[in-house]
Amino acid sequence: MSSDKQETQVVSKQRVTDHGEVLTGRREVNAMLDLVKQETERIESRFLEPACGTGNFLTEILERKLRVVEKQIPDQQERANHIFNNQLFGIAITELTSLLSRRSVYCSKTANGKYSVCDAFDQPQGNIRFERIEHKWENGRCVFCGASQTEYDRGGELETHAYQLIHTENPEEIFNMKFDVIVGNPPYQLSDAGDSAGSSPIYHIFVEQAKKLNPRFLSIIIPSRWFAGGKGLDHFRDTMLKDRRISHLVDHPIASDVFPGVKVIGGVCYFLWERDYSGPCRVTTHMNGMDDTMNRPLDQFDTFVRFNKAISILEKVKAKKYPPMSEQVSRQKPFGLRTFVQPTGEGNVTLYANKAVGKIQKSDISNGIDMIEVWKVLISMAYGEGGEARDYPRMIMGKPIVAPPPSACTETYLVVGAYETEIEAKNLDSYLRTKFLRFLVGLRKNTQHITKDRFSFVPLLPMTKAWTDKKLYTHFGLSDDEIAFIETMVRPMEPNNE
Repeated sequence: MSSDKQETQVVSKQRVTDHGEVLTGRREVNAMLDLVKQETERIESRFLEPACGTGNFLTEILERKLRVVEKQIPDQQERANHIFNNQLFGIAITELTSLLSRRSVYCSKTANGKYSVCDAFDQPQGNIRFERIEHKWENGRCVFCGASQTEYDRGGELETHAYQLIHTENPEEIFNMKFDVIVGNPPYQLSDAGDSAGSSPIYHIFVEQAKKLNPRFLSIIIPSRWFAGGKGLDHFRDTMLKDRRISHLVDHPIASDVFPGVKVIGGVCYFLWERDYSGPCRVTTHMNGMDDTMNRPLDQFDTFVRFNKAISILEKVKAKKYPPMSEQVSRQKPFGLRTFVQPTGEGNVTLYANKAVGKIQKSDISNGIDMIEVWKVLISMAYGEGGEARDYPRMIMGKPIVAPPPSACTETYLVVGAYETEIEAKNLDSYLRTKFLRFLVGLRKNTQHITKDRFSFVPLLPMTKAWTDKKLYTHFGLSDDEIAFIETMVRPMEPNNE
């Protein structure tokens, strides 16, 4: 392999890691365009790709448009000029991608170049724009995208990654025109040297800015993690779930089905937002050859439930009116101890730490003092599948630990429940191992992290008896089809025989 090709591959992989810039395959591009097929077949409809990487959305739109316009404008050059000049517009994400996009669309990296298939442009950018934008820093962060000044305050020789659409309060001024359709795949994140999580999402800002342009139709492909989590996505999730103009939502829980070789934890989805529509959403899930579609409101619950077959199960659980288990699950650092804290070997309190169990002094514990002397059930805060496991069923979370008193844990663990008696703790351990409970947790978990809100769908049952899947299925009146669905989604976890 040539050094140039190797360097290109390294840069490409780094751009996926740092910025979430991934190429949308032709199959998904056309599936998204099929949602607005009437517009691709209308001569005067105007399209905008707001984050051009290689211009692959514009090239597919061009192919569709050419077939339609041929009947109206017989002359080939006049036909091409009409489409390029009046129907296809793009905003490139970097200077390099602007050249790649023009090469794909105009067959020339300059729109008015010698080899351009359009002779109607008198300037090199044509209708695929790129303008170098600088971040606007305030207190070490960009006020538009939240980028870290430490990471992105660069010299002129490097890309700023200050994307034009999301670095303005008036996105309509970029082209000063209305668009019938906005369609594309924006960058997903920015690497963040000042954040332990490693990156911050920005795809939601593209969606919000595109809505400001008020197109007739908007279709964007983005990570699905906004359904139930994601840093800084609470407001975005709330507005999306309540937006009755979203008529279609297509979800791929396994992102590599869409982007082969690219890992997007939690999967990816695309949606169709229609300016003049108000009603339920047609939700489709594609996974492991399964296609499941259902019309339903997106805001039926406080988070989006991605699996249609889970709706009836949740409704039966909700009908019993048990309080949610999240009410008793601890927050992070239940005893005020960070992950790096290790047992000292001194003291009489057993400490469950990262890859270690040992003794610690009670005086070293700052929080959760009232839980030290009771029985507790712990689970790891992180479990690696995160919705990206290639095959279902999944485990959802790691095995629980029954911790006798006196004991504590670092923030590696959550305390799921604390009880006066050993039998109650062991019954909770059994409950946590059921497919039923882990299925309900999994509906709110599309990353590897487990937090107390992941247990909001789980009914807090009395721990005076041991619960099994069979007892739970009967107690909540689940049908054979509902039971079968849970069984296909969750792997068994062996009972604790200690």
